[in-house]
Amino acid sequence: MNHKAIRALYSNVVSIDDGAGAFDKDGNKVEIDMDAVNAWVDPKAYVAKRQSEYPTIGDQLDALWKGGDAQTEMLAKVMAVKAKYPKVTT
Repeated sequence: MNHKAIRALYSNVVSIDDGAGAFDKDGNKVEIDMDAVNAWVDPKAYVAKRQSEYPTIGDQLDALWKGGDAQTEMLAKVMAVKAKYPKVTT
Protein backbone atom coordinates (compact mmCIF):
# COMPACT_ATOMS: atom_id res chain seq x y z
CA MET A 1 0.00 0.00 0.00
CA ASN A 2 1.16 3.49 -0.78
CA HIS A 3 0.96 5.01 2.70
CA LYS A 4 1.98 8.47 1.53
CA ALA A 5 -0.79 8.57 -1.06
CA ILE A 6 -3.39 7.31 1.41
CA ARG A 7 -2.42 9.95 3.98
CA ALA A 8 -2.48 12.67 1.31
CA LEU A 9 -5.90 11.64 0.01
CA TYR A 10 -7.57 10.71 3.31
CA SER A 11 -6.82 13.21 6.07
CA ASN A 12 -8.88 11.22 8.58
CA VAL A 13 -6.60 8.16 8.36
CA VAL A 14 -4.35 7.82 11.41
CA SER A 15 -3.09 4.25 10.99
CA ILE A 16 -2.48 1.92 8.09
CA ASP A 17 -2.04 -1.84 8.27
CA ASP A 18 -1.04 -3.34 4.93
CA GLY A 19 -3.04 -6.48 5.67
CA ALA A 20 -6.10 -4.99 7.35
CA GLY A 21 -6.53 -1.54 5.77
CA ALA A 22 -6.64 2.08 6.93
CA PHE A 23 -8.29 3.34 10.11
CA ASP A 24 -9.46 6.64 11.57
CA LYS A 25 -8.79 7.93 15.12
CA ASP A 26 -11.66 5.86 16.51
CA GLY A 27 -10.41 2.63 14.94
CA ASN A 28 -13.08 2.61 12.24
CA LYS A 29 -12.00 1.24 8.90
CA VAL A 30 -11.76 3.90 6.18
CA GLU A 31 -12.80 2.80 2.70
CA ILE A 32 -9.92 3.49 0.33
CA ASP A 33 -10.28 3.98 -3.42
CA MET A 34 -7.19 2.10 -4.59
CA ASP A 35 -7.55 3.49 -8.13
CA ALA A 36 -7.18 7.00 -6.69
CA VAL A 37 -4.28 5.88 -4.50
CA ASN A 38 -2.49 4.25 -7.44
CA ALA A 39 -3.07 7.31 -9.63
CA TRP A 40 -1.77 9.74 -6.99
CA VAL A 41 1.47 11.51 -7.89
CA ASP A 42 3.61 12.94 -5.11
CA PRO A 43 3.70 16.69 -5.81
CA LYS A 44 7.12 16.93 -4.15
CA ALA A 45 8.79 13.99 -5.97
CA TYR A 46 10.60 16.37 -8.30
CA VAL A 47 12.64 17.80 -5.41
CA ALA A 48 14.83 14.72 -4.80
CA LYS A 49 15.21 14.08 -8.52
CA ARG A 50 16.42 17.63 -9.11
CA GLN A 51 18.79 17.57 -6.13
CA SER A 52 20.53 14.46 -7.41
CA GLU A 53 21.21 16.02 -10.82
CA TYR A 54 22.01 19.64 -10.02
CA PRO A 55 25.68 20.62 -10.21
CA THR A 56 27.24 20.82 -6.76
CA ILE A 57 26.69 24.03 -4.82
CA GLY A 58 30.45 24.65 -4.95
CA ASP A 59 30.41 24.50 -8.75
CA GLN A 60 27.37 26.78 -8.86
CA LEU A 61 29.01 29.36 -6.60
CA ASP A 62 32.24 29.17 -8.58
CA ALA A 63 30.31 29.91 -11.77
CA LEU A 64 28.61 32.88 -10.13
CA TRP A 65 31.96 34.31 -9.05
CA LYS A 66 33.49 33.81 -12.47
CA GLY A 67 30.46 35.30 -14.21
CA GLY A 68 30.27 35.61 -17.98
CA ASP A 69 30.28 32.35 -19.92
CA ALA A 70 30.73 30.21 -16.79
CA GLN A 71 27.63 31.72 -15.24
CA THR A 72 25.64 31.35 -18.46
CA GLU A 73 26.66 27.70 -18.82
CA MET A 74 25.75 26.95 -15.21
CA LEU A 75 22.36 28.57 -15.60
CA ALA A 76 21.74 26.38 -18.67
CA LYS A 77 22.64 23.24 -16.67
CA VAL A 78 20.34 24.18 -13.81
CA MET A 79 17.48 25.10 -16.13
CA ALA A 80 17.88 21.78 -18.02
CA VAL A 81 17.39 19.88 -14.75
CA LYS A 82 14.35 22.00 -13.88
CA ALA A 83 12.87 21.28 -17.32
CA LYS A 84 13.56 17.55 -16.96
CA TYR A 85 11.78 17.40 -13.57
CA PRO A 86 9.05 20.05 -13.58
CA LYS A 87 6.92 20.88 -10.56
CA VAL A 88 3.62 19.02 -10.50
CA THR A 89 0.68 21.40 -10.58
CA THR A 90 -2.75 20.22 -9.64
